[in-house]
Amino acid sequence: MGERTHFPTDKSNSKMKHTWTMIIAGTAITLLAAGVMLQVTRPTSAFPEDGRAASGKSAPPGKTAAGDQGPRSNKVTDVARVGREHITYDELAKECIDRVGKEILNDLISRKILQQACDAQGIEISEAEVSKEIDKLAKDLGLATDQYLQMIEAERNIPVQKYRRDVIWPMLALRKLAGEDVTVTKEEMKKAFVKFYGPRVKAKAIVLDNPRRAREVWEQAQKDPDDFERLAAKESIDPSSRSMGGQIHPIARYSGPEELEKVAFKLKEGEISPVVQTGLKQHVILKCEGRTEPAVKDISEVEDTLMQELRNEKIQMAIGEVFKKLKAEARVDNYLTGESTGERKPASAKGPGTSGTIRQTAGSADGASEPTSTNTAAAKSGNSGKSGGRSTAAKPQKRGSVDE
Repeated sequence: MGERTHFPTDKSNSKMKHTWTMIIAGTAITLLAAGVMLQVTRPTSAFPEDGRAASGKSAPPGKTAAGDQGPRSNKVTDVARVGREHITYDELAKECIDRVGKEILNDLISRKILQQACDAQGIEISEAEVSKEIDKLAKDLGLATDQYLQMIEAERNIPVQKYRRDVIWPMLALRKLAGEDVTVTKEEMKKAFVKFYGPRVKAKAIVLDNPRRAREVWEQAQKDPDDFERLAAKESIDPSSRSMGGQIHPIARYSGPEELEKVAFKLKEGEISPVVQTGLKQHVILKCEGRTEPAVKDISEVEDTLMQELRNEKIQMAIGEVFKKLKAEARVDNYLTGESTGERKPASAKGPGTSGTIRQTAGSADGASEPTSTNTAAAKSGNSGKSGGRSTAAKPQKRGSVDE
């Protein structure tokens, strides 16, 4: 059905698929919460390959990070020559700004907000922590680390180093900013067990966007319930279920529109529901085809899995709230768009360690990290993808406990 009437798949879906969904969804929520965390870059002091010296000064236009001259004019203001005409660096820059300047500037602003928040709290992320997190994600999918990274590179078109830098690193930074000490209650555990492992209603559905037409179709279905499949194929506006004669994923509790779930779980096999409004222009008619048989009977069989999933969900929600708060509090003057947000605060002298960058340190396998030189950090960034163990944060990660 449509986005507003989406239901989870039944128990036949594999555990790997469910785990992959949680991992990718968690990462996706993290990145969206940060605005544009795919654009976050590593600190200049640790990554000279970014084209900056240890002092933080940019390499001159026309030179690579190593200082080599590119295949271009000796004039540093030119980027290309067509016949006798030159294309200048300023021309190229203006074209780029006109096309994608606002988007990229917003990315940079979001990056600075995150970096400064980490500096203010003394948060540092080591290469060892990044490697541990990748190892954990690979293990959750039953893959070796190198296989996992190959899959990421192939399916998401993200080079390994960019994935480490632009996905895993900001995700860990946001986790540390938000904190991972969350509480899961017994009531939340019970609801999650019913949602993921409880019985579900098997049904066909007809989705319509007009209440009068929905009433007419409902009357036709009531007269001839056996004709429901043909009516769905003819009348439903939902393309995915319409092509299958109205067949939808089994409806679980706590997984979609509450009003639809209430109606669905009252139906007996073969019964047709009244018209249920689930959105401003969405009206649904259900035909019950029975219930699924739960494969897991006791919550104790899946308690650890449910605990971890609920903890992850709460952490992701906290991450979103933290970044939203950081953006609201940060004073940002966007000269490109002429917009300003946040309150202007009096300038204060920066002390040591407030350079506006997240420092990435080598770190030991047990989570203790020590500053490294530029060359050492750069060297380790290329071969630290296979360290074992789980990720570490500002404080030891707790498994989580169930509150009464």
